[in-house]
Amino acid sequence: MRTSSIPGSAGQVRPMRLLGDRGLRTPCEEVTDFGPDLAKLVEDMFATMYAAQGVGLAANQIDVPLRVFVYDCPDDEDLRHLGHLVNPRLVEADGVVVRGPEGCLSVPGIEAGTPRFDHAVVEGRTVDGAPVRVSGTGFFARCLQHECDHLDGGLYLDRLTGLRRRRALRAVRKAPWAA
Repeated sequence: MRTSSIPGSAGQVRPMRLLGDRGLRTPCEEVTDFGPDLAKLVEDMFATMYAAQGVGLAANQIDVPLRVFVYDCPDDEDLRHLGHLVNPRLVEADGVVVRGPEGCLSVPGIEAGTPRFDHAVVEGRTVDGAPVRVSGTGFFARCLQHECDHLDGGLYLDRLTGLRRRRALRAVRKAPWAA
């Protein structure tokens, strides 16, 4: 089978889990098989992320409880970061804390000013099992932290407090997709 160099072009768009689905709150399992099924999952994740017009996607958002995420995200200088991480671990999150707009494909249409560190470093593996270290600043650092939270069973809504949290949860209750 010949694959294109464009991530997701040979993938299948999968259904997205939405807020309220218990699978989003369950920490994901480590990947132990770096075979063709993992490569297919990553390809499907890219296809799903692009179809939903996102900048990142964790495997549990498409009902696969494995520690994998994909991203195609700019940083604050508009430099594009494209890739995937298997068994990622957030090893650094530091610098100033910036409250910036954040949304989620599993909480569609709802955005809130969410505090995140301006610098993040994640270590993990590629789909082939090779070690990889990814660092980012600004919006890309926000993306890396957001996706790592997903794999631990967290959502950006968990980082909100006070009025921002109440407003976001009120918007969730009124959302057409809410259960």
